[in-house]
Amino acid sequence: MKKYILLLTVLLSAFSFSQEIAESKVDKLVEETLKTFNVPGIAVGIIHDGKVVLAKGYGVSDIETGKKVNSATNFGIASNSKAFTTTAIAMLVDEGKMKWDDKVKTYIPEFKMYNDYVTEEFTVRDLVTHRSGLGLGAGDLMMWPDGHDFTPKDIIQNIHYLKPVSDFRAKYDYDNLLYIIAGIVIERVSGKSWTDFIQERILSPLQMNRTAPNWNLLKDKSNAIVPHVPIDGKLKVIDRYTNTILDAAGGIYSNVDDLIKWVQFQLDHGKHNEKQIVSEEEIKQLARPQTLMPFSTYPPYNTLFRAYGLGFVLEDIAGKLQVSHTGGLEGIVTQIVMIPQEKLGIIVLTNQQEGVAFMSISNTIKDFYLGLPEKDWVKEYSERISELKGDADKITDEVWKTVENNKNSKVPDTQNLIGTYNDNWFGAISISKSKGKLRFASKRSSQLQGDMFWYKDNTYAVKWDNPYLHADAFVMVETENGTVTGLTMLPISPLTDFSYDFQDLNFVKTEQ
Repeated sequence: MKKYILLLTVLLSAFSFSQEIAESKVDKLVEETLKTFNVPGIAVGIIHDGKVVLAKGYGVSDIETGKKVNSATNFGIASNSKAFTTTAIAMLVDEGKMKWDDKVKTYIPEFKMYNDYVTEEFTVRDLVTHRSGLGLGAGDLMMWPDGHDFTPKDIIQNIHYLKPVSDFRAKYDYDNLLYIIAGIVIERVSGKSWTDFIQERILSPLQMNRTAPNWNLLKDKSNAIVPHVPIDGKLKVIDRYTNTILDAAGGIYSNVDDLIKWVQFQLDHGKHNEKQIVSEEEIKQLARPQTLMPFSTYPPYNTLFRAYGLGFVLEDIAGKLQVSHTGGLEGIVTQIVMIPQEKLGIIVLTNQQEGVAFMSISNTIKDFYLGLPEKDWVKEYSERISELKGDADKITDEVWKTVENNKNSKVPDTQNLIGTYNDNWFGAISISKSKGKLRFASKRSSQLQGDMFWYKDNTYAVKWDNPYLHADAFVMVETENGTVTGLTMLPISPLTDFSYDFQDLNFVKTEQ
């Protein structure tokens, strides 16, 4: 009898061990990902059934110093910060200080959208569910790229100039500015700054001791990545985004050791070390569908719905609910994935802006835990991104080829272009001539400066001085009776990050 018990124990032990993905498998996967997508450093965290399966760093945090990534290395988690903002609101709802469906004007009387009805009806819930009617990334040029002088107060004052592209609450379009305004609501309700509230009410209680609400507040910067961007096929270190305007939408710096605590807190329905920090009901609210999102049904996940909750993206993956979000800054992209029914959490942090890198890793890990057939996600995403980049390169190459050929053609008289132009929410830009070249320069966003070249008809192309923006743009000249009256803009490459929302600009000429 004892022999059978011993055999059963061995079998159960082996079965239990097989339920966790092997570290060697993840090691091989990440090393292949680093190489394939030219990513310097990655950190991966896995928590399953309350147990930390893996917390590990790979590669280097900085290609110039060669310092290794480990589980305590800090990355900018970007838009994964949004769920911290919604969790903070949930705490204030728990305390009876506010409600999700309170009107924004209750707390910010000066708040105003383009449409008066929308202004009056806009709720706190609307701030964090991407259903405002504004277009994708509308107004993001007030916070992106770094080097601008916009403030949260400017965003509140200027957002009413942004015209909607759909009816209020009718469709999903991702938005950052309204999360910044949600951060202001938290400040006005709590009497604390967003950074203080996040630190005191979330980071400290969860013992996320190496995490900070933004880069500037990170006490120990000795173990942190630097961002990297490929420029002309070569990886380069770039300047870090440090502006605090982004905090409530994407400011937090953290690491897999600390984020494992955050994920477990969410999986445990607001509890940490047996203490209920947020009520179970309010934590569940975060993962309830609010705004339907577009989706595709394809193997192996066969997704049937996708929606945005309160700070999280929700979708069914092979019959299980996935609660997730991604985050992106220049040179940094991250992902957090939770599958509550499996008590599974996956964290992938990278210091290069190729998003398919983290997806290759998280998909492979969740496939293991969902019992799905093995799939080479690295290969699949490599092929997909190569095709997308190939198509985009054809478009941009053709534009700059045309610009180059124009140097041998008769260029239109550009004297009429010289002057100052103003957009209601973005402010003034100037077009000048220096050393025989047209120059575009934003007055408020210092990185948006570059040479302008004639492309065709009434359209010019701007090549920004900073090549890592990857956001060169068309400038379309508007005229009336032969006189230049204004400008509009569009991104040249279809892969331009949506936060360069040039399409929302409408410049009127104010000075010659």
